Amino acid sequence: MTASDQYTARLREDIGRLARDIGARNVYHYPQLVEAAGLIEQWLREAGYTPARQEYEAKGRLFANIEVEVRGLIAPEEVIIVGAHYDTHRRSPGADDNGSGIAALLALARAFAHETIGRTLRFVAFTNEEKPFLRTRQMGSRVYAARCRERGESVVGMICLETIAYRSEKFGSQHLSLFGLLAPARGNFIALVGNRRSRELLADAAQSFRRNSPVPCETFTLPSNFPGAWSSDHWSFWKEDYPAIMVTDTAPLRYPYYHKSKDTIERLDYEFLAAVTGGLHDVAADLVGKV
Repeated sequence: MTASDQYTARLREDIGRLARDIGARNVYHYPQLVEAAGLIEQWLREAGYTPARQEYEAKGRLFANIEVEVRGLIAPEEVIIVGAHYDTHRRSPGADDNGSGIAALLALARAFAHETIGRTLRFVAFTNEEKPFLRTRQMGSRVYAARCRERGESVVGMICLETIAYRSEKFGSQHLSLFGLLAPARGNFIALVGNRRSRELLADAAQSFRRNSPVPCETFTLPSNFPGAWSSDHWSFWKEDYPAIMVTDTAPLRYPYYHKSKDTIERLDYEFLAAVTGGLHDVAADLVGKV
């Protein structure tokens, strides 16, 4: 087995534990959400971290964001955050949305666990991205970003990993492409989405990703309240005026099983996910700076 095969295998394994073994995990399936949080903490401990919980109450239950960090040696006060949500849509097992994002986050956390870097790098697994919490103050990333602002933290960039493991080479598989005028007609690329405040971060990330990954990369600068562009955890950082981008396979614009019970592990393209994750490793490395 090659190193690439091992990388792909671990991504597949982690998504399987979340989507197949645990399944739907959210306020409607609360024990499963708690189980997923505990599993993520276990994996991070095994990687050498000491996870910290940011707990808060919503709808009479206790929820938790989970964070770990690698402290920067040159500019520790400057923080790059890589985040993904671990909850799912109401009845969905959430293999792509967002088991894929969590699996990639864990792979990156493992890769950086013993690195010496310039800026501080944080990995955060967010709770409650899905409805009924989406774009409310009880959304996990909204709670987290607000705390960053209250503490006066210098978050110089946030990268949101959102539904990143589906590829299709079929012409017309990418919806709203307008026959290739707005986006490629084949859904075989990864999209980086930012707002005007995040244009520099978006450009830097895209340049790094294109230099280091074989996966085609498309960028989109959209208004902060644009439908679709505001539907994940990067939006919470936009609300606090931090630069943030979303990395996505475009979810419902490509993936036919989005938010459905058929969002299962066999639908995903693990080679695509591994290549995306590898590109994201180099994006993060460029943003924090190796020492």
